[in-house]
Amino acid sequence: MYALKQGQAKYTNQRNQPALIDPAIVKAAGQIYHTYCEVHPEMTGQPSGVAINRLHHRGKVIFTNQPVLLPEECFVPLNQIESYMY
Repeated sequence: MYALKQGQAKYTNQRNQPALIDPAIVKAAGQIYHTYCEVHPEMTGQPSGVAINRLHHRGKVIFTNQPVLLPEECFVPLNQIESYMY
């Protein structure tokens, strides 16, 4: 019984890890973010990331911390976009 509880403890922390995102989606999200920054240089506020369609790679910059996504969309956080760009 004790070994069973120990085994369960190993897997409970994995929920806090971010989901892995396809590098092509991260790259497309970076392009969307970069284009947005060029078109809107007067941007006020810090964006939280990009919501992007997994199939078409179309997306938009998001400024809320908890975005509502469509079933075919995923959210790429800004820190992941910036780490991929540099």
